Amino acid sequence: MNNKHAPSATTEYVVYILECEDGTLYTGITNDLARRLVTHREGKGSKYTRAKGAVKVVYTEQLMSRSLALKREIEIKRLKRPEKLALIHGTPCVE
Repeated sequence: MNNKHAPSATTEYVVYILECEDGTLYTGITNDLARRLVTHREGKGSKYTRAKGAVKVVYTEQLMSRSLALKREIEIKRLKRPEKLALIHGTPCVE
């Protein structure tokens, strides 16, 4: 069976942060960012973006495996909002 959407062993994954309509941030991973963004905007993505509305991608980070991307996603999700904004803007976070 040939599935053109199935990731290969060499597929890169992207950790991304979306800004939602209400200004909140959503973090996720994908191996096809353009397709995933369309899914979010069509209201077929996560529950969170269905409720909040995905506006734009504000940060991306490429990783070599799904495992690494999932670990990085968890790291980012654990950050406080000011730390996420510092990551997005490429500046050190000073609280």
